[in-house]
Amino acid sequence: MYIALTIIWFATYLTGTVLYELYIVHMFQQNSYKPREYVEWMRVHSNVGRLMGKSLYALAALPLVLVGSAGCLIAACIMNIMTIIVNKPRPAKKPLVYTKRVKRLLLTTAIIYGLGIVGSLCMVQYRMRVCENMLLILFLLQPFLVLLVNFINTPVEQGIDRYYINDAARILKDMPDLKIIGVTGSYGKTSVKYFLSALLSEQFNVLHTPGNYNTTLGVVRTIREQMKPYHEIFICEMGAREVGDIKEICDLVHPGYGIITSIGPQHLQSFHTIENIIGTKFELADAVPPDGKVFLNYDNEYIRAHKTDKNVVSYGTTGEGLSFRAYGISVSPQGSAFRMKDEKGNEYEFHTRLVGNHNVQNIAGAIAVAHTLGIPMDKLQYPVKQLESVEHRLQLRKQGNWIVLDDAYNSNKSGFMAALDTLAMFKELRILMTPGMVELGEKQYDENKEAGMYAADKCDYAVLIGKEQTQPIQEGLTEAGFAHNRMIVVDTLQEAFQMVNAIPNERQKVVLIENDLPDNYA
Repeated sequence: MYIALTIIWFATYLTGTVLYELYIVHMFQQNSYKPREYVEWMRVHSNVGRLMGKSLYALAALPLVLVGSAGCLIAACIMNIMTIIVNKPRPAKKPLVYTKRVKRLLLTTAIIYGLGIVGSLCMVQYRMRVCENMLLILFLLQPFLVLLVNFINTPVEQGIDRYYINDAARILKDMPDLKIIGVTGSYGKTSVKYFLSALLSEQFNVLHTPGNYNTTLGVVRTIREQMKPYHEIFICEMGAREVGDIKEICDLVHPGYGIITSIGPQHLQSFHTIENIIGTKFELADAVPPDGKVFLNYDNEYIRAHKTDKNVVSYGTTGEGLSFRAYGISVSPQGSAFRMKDEKGNEYEFHTRLVGNHNVQNIAGAIAVAHTLGIPMDKLQYPVKQLESVEHRLQLRKQGNWIVLDDAYNSNKSGFMAALDTLAMFKELRILMTPGMVELGEKQYDENKEAGMYAADKCDYAVLIGKEQTQPIQEGLTEAGFAHNRMIVVDTLQEAFQMVNAIPNERQKVVLIENDLPDNYA
């Protein structure tokens, strides 16, 4: 009887452990395998009881196992089953990707567990009880164990990374005529990458980093798997969470041109100061050679104020003296229209399916680069008209009877306000749906409150997801005089859609979906 219960206990324990381990590794992957960011995530989320909630039943099982009676072992089995239930995987916006690195993490973790079992079974007395206790302790330490496993694997990971990086460098060295354009910014860089690729493809064979492949290893993978001898231009998106990240990519690709789309207080939990963000983004400008060009968005105050000795081509939608300026912007449910002057003062009219000042701003940057690289302005009018919205970046689409402005990707204050400005241009019933902004460190409360105050006269209804998460937005809306009966607070995205449906149809609804929390916040 006791042996059978022990087998059941071990089977249920093993199942719960695997599910919990996969969750922890998923969160480690979501934090870019960076221990510092992962520890910060752990610190924040331990306050809301997430990790404790997922290990609580295993914690309760520990004293039961220590008693060692059959009845207590049955109770411990029940606790294991509860552990399985609370750790059951749920649908994720970005599921765990079983990369080779993840598989190595899981393998090393399994080895540590195996050593723990073997070591405890070698005990002369009470070997089964010691083994059970060892397994439970390992389970409870799992959030920290992943850091140890990562440390153990670091030499192997560094060796593998170095091989891939050297191979990518070799490929680039064999293509001396390849024009390389680096694209970075706190926001807008992915949109500009896609717009620029579409415009340059009118005349050149272009390769760009796909999706969010904006880390060093993402760039390396793109080069090794997709770069061909016939490519003439490589557009390389460069992301950063820490100082030096962009320099590391530049040291690999050696860009001849660079475009900085924006700078803002994003990822302050890792950067800590806006000065660090500015310096990191301008690592791209520093890497551009003297005969290259740096395209700077002068609508952004941080970019405009920063000095560089490189050849600057400025663009934007406001101010005079810009090399390229878009103006006269009008918006409708069909898209946007604007006029643009080139560096010689010649004027051209453009139409696009995209909406919003910052989309026009991003298109202006892409036009500036494409024209500088030899494509006439009038030849860019048709491809601009054909540009498609980048998914979840102020994407204009129909959803039933609604017009949706889908700006769900990784919100920041400047982008949030720009999206609200776009919403305000519509004559339809304007509805804001948002869980607020995250990853803003100490500024998170103030930035969200300011966004709430700004939203007060830009929308007719505000549907806010998460009572505590959106508290600063609620306070900002209230302080700005927004009507309480038009502020709706719900717990989930699904409830938010239901509440939007329930809003009376005074006129056609335009719904701005601003930000969608990642899995490590949801």
